[in-house]
Amino acid sequence: MRALRDAERRAARVEYLMPQGSGAPRLARRLTRSFLAGRPDSATADAELVVSELVTNATKASAGRCRMSLRLDAGELTVAVHDDGPGVPRLKTASQSAESGRGITLVRALASRWSVEPHPRGGKTVRAVLAPC
Repeated sequence: MRALRDAERRAARVEYLMPQGSGAPRLARRLTRSFLAGRPDSATADAELVVSELVTNATKASAGRCRMSLRLDAGELTVAVHDDGPGVPRLKTASQSAESGRGITLVRALASRWSVEPHPRGGKTVRAVLAPC
């Protein structure tokens, strides 16, 4: 039993260079589901939604590819998505009929905390922490 508890406490981290285009969010969900194999379905579903929203934003904001990293440590999943696009994502109030504009609001609702780190040379990293996972 102790070995199992120790294994659950170990950190695991992966990083992916995502393809540009509409297939990136789908791939991000699949990679996240695989990374979280064996974790509760509800935690996995929340994580898939968060990575999908962050990768969608990154692929729209940048002409290049984005990087997604997943880190699982002490029951917390940290999702970080970096892109080279200008500007930072902002919370918006979307109308009921709007087809977009709710992504960061969803991330904020599902994550225990989230942040945006602009980079001096351009681009930014958006992080969301989900717990417990």
